[in-house]
Amino acid sequence: MVNRGLYVGRFQPFHKGHLCAIQNALQGVDELIVVIGSAQYSHNSRNPFTAGERLTMIQRAVAEAKLDKEKLWIVPVPDVHLHMLWVSAVEGYTPKFNVVFSNEPLTRRLFVEAGYHVIDIPFFDRKVYISTLVREKMVQTSNWKDYVPQSIAEFIEEIDGVNRVKALALTDKIN
Repeated sequence: MVNRGLYVGRFQPFHKGHLCAIQNALQGVDELIVVIGSAQYSHNSRNPFTAGERLTMIQRAVAEAKLDKEKLWIVPVPDVHLHMLWVSAVEGYTPKFNVVFSNEPLTRRLFVEAGYHVIDIPFFDRKVYISTLVREKMVQTSNWKDYVPQSIAEFIEEIDGVNRVKALALTDKIN
């Protein structure tokens, strides 16, 4: 059996901390499934990017970092709003895996309760590399590009992502 791991994130947007987590996880498995969580959400301030855009970000970051793309599965998975069904939903969308990489408490608990071995991911400067902070820097027209791989910064500019994030943040303030 292939030693296959699972790593879940929303990647709103994908940043250098996510890339380090993938690089770290790949050291312990033959293949890694990267689950794009909350795949059905986009165009709101918490989830500004589509699943397809996030998939593209991950692919570009993997290529930029020269990781072996043959060892990665990138799978969008929509949210299931019943915790007791979430692991089953992930299993239904992905190839079989035997280990989960996560620091998120609920994700860890749900997979442990489902019988999976869950491994902590060493944080890469966690107080700095947070997607919420990257989005806030976009809104403030601050230097957000330092937090994401260069290929991601270029992609976000290609899709006019900064203006989208700003507009969505403004909409939240009005509502």
